[in-house]
Amino acid sequence: MSKCAIVTGGSRGIGAAVALALAEEGYDLAITYNERTDCAEDVVSRAKRLGASAVSFKADVKSYDGAVNVVDSVMRRFKQIDILVNNAAISSTALFTDVSPEDWNKIISTNLTGCYNYCRTVLPHMIRRHKGCIINISSMWGQIGASCEVAYSAAKAGVIGLTKALAKEVSLSGIRVNAIAPGVIKTDMLGEYTEEELEALKEETPIQRLGSPEDIANAAVFLAGERASFITGQVLGVNGGFVI
Repeated sequence: MSKCAIVTGGSRGIGAAVALALAEEGYDLAITYNERTDCAEDVVSRAKRLGASAVSFKADVKSYDGAVNVVDSVMRRFKQIDILVNNAAISSTALFTDVSPEDWNKIISTNLTGCYNYCRTVLPHMIRRHKGCIINISSMWGQIGASCEVAYSAAKAGVIGLTKALAKEVSLSGIRVNAIAPGVIKTDMLGEYTEEELEALKEETPIQRLGSPEDIANAAVFLAGERASFITGQVLGVNGGFVI
């Protein structure tokens, strides 16, 4: 039976790169997206050209019922879930005193509660098989915090805490849980930055370049594979030396 991976927020950026990298490794694929149907369809088409069976679901990760529906559909179609990648996230740059309760709740609900929703719905299927791997995409700002990104930093720090605690809880059930903490990655999230700001971030990165979605995808493929079978509860920083 083919292996199956779910990637939330898999239509663009890091999520799309992770999804396609897993498809190359022989995983059948289910991705979720919230807005860009065209991008989701493109990822599914590209995955199929790689030989994978692939499907997309329009689903807001903030919704627990939505997660239940996605996971139930994936189980009916693919019969098992081997990998869960919690990638869906949003960001916002603002002074903390300008962050409204609505903005705060939206960021926490998407970036942290979204991880809970999919972990909670996928885990019973993994526990039953005594096998599975969960990879949560955090951020280097979840490790050290970022000025004017307090809500985002708090949510991503929560993802790290969730990862470490859950890894301890489910290890005896044969399930590994790890996190990746990306640095500055060239995706749509950088759209608010000017060229000068991006150049400054590049110069602040010891490797002297910004990261690509494929850099994160390579790390995810490693953590999903047998070569990482003794790794759980860890945070893999993929940041070009920005945080050491």
